[in-house]
Amino acid sequence: MKRLRIEHQTSFAYQGDVSASYNEARMLPGSTDSQFVLSASLDIEPSTSVNQYVDYFGTRVTSFDTLSPHDSLTLTARSLVEVRPRPIEPIDLTWEQLEREAARSVEIVEQMTQTPRTKPHKEVAAIARSITAQHEHPGDAARAIAEALGDAVEYTHGITGVHSTASEAWEARKGVCQDIAHIVLGALREVGIPARYVSGYLHPRANAEVGVAVEGESHAWVEWYAGAWQGFDPTNGSEIGDRHVLIGRGRDYNDVPPVRGVYAGPFKSELSVKVTITREA
Repeated sequence: MKRLRIEHQTSFAYQGDVSASYNEARMLPGSTDSQFVLSASLDIEPSTSVNQYVDYFGTRVTSFDTLSPHDSLTLTARSLVEVRPRPIEPIDLTWEQLEREAARSVEIVEQMTQTPRTKPHKEVAAIARSITAQHEHPGDAARAIAEALGDAVEYTHGITGVHSTASEAWEARKGVCQDIAHIVLGALREVGIPARYVSGYLHPRANAEVGVAVEGESHAWVEWYAGAWQGFDPTNGSEIGDRHVLIGRGRDYNDVPPVRGVYAGPFKSELSVKVTITREA
């Protein structure tokens, strides 16, 4: 188990005064069976009142509005979390049993429908069907699909954008963790395996020194259902370990953006993001 301190700052600089802005932030982790939140806070500048709630998918949300004129907006989320590994455990579940279980649960069946972001390229769909034909159990097929597609896409910044689709990223064979997660989600859903998008953070160093702050970034991985929800990081080809901190889950990135909002004011704004992660134990 590791104890990780995370500071995530997102800033918007506007080209002039904004008269009002309305925002939602999904930047704070919640406690689960594999992580325990020791502290979590979100500072907002300019200061304003906030409302907090848990959304439909179980993600902590901070909503707020700023109604006085401002030319910048800065959100700083600070969290201290204890995390343990979440290894994949083999489950003896047949395809027929999975189909029956999924049909009985709204939580599961709604993660089988493709979104515009996850709809797979025809080549990805063919790969997923080919791998599935080689496996008797959905869990084994899911892992093989995630590993194969993760290996096929080169992790590269600047090729795709925040609005890119899985199909676009596949054609480039390049993208970031968000793109790779979308590609894998589309492939899993294509063969009848429920799968969901997970957002969070990943400490970039496997053998991180205690007390050393390092530059990090938001991260994304996937979870599939094959008798139980299990996670896998296709970008790194790894199971979910004690360096992964979960923030939220959804059907795709659109359900869990760190910040979403609208404002009245200048058309252009400049975004800057800084994430610092420190292992404390």
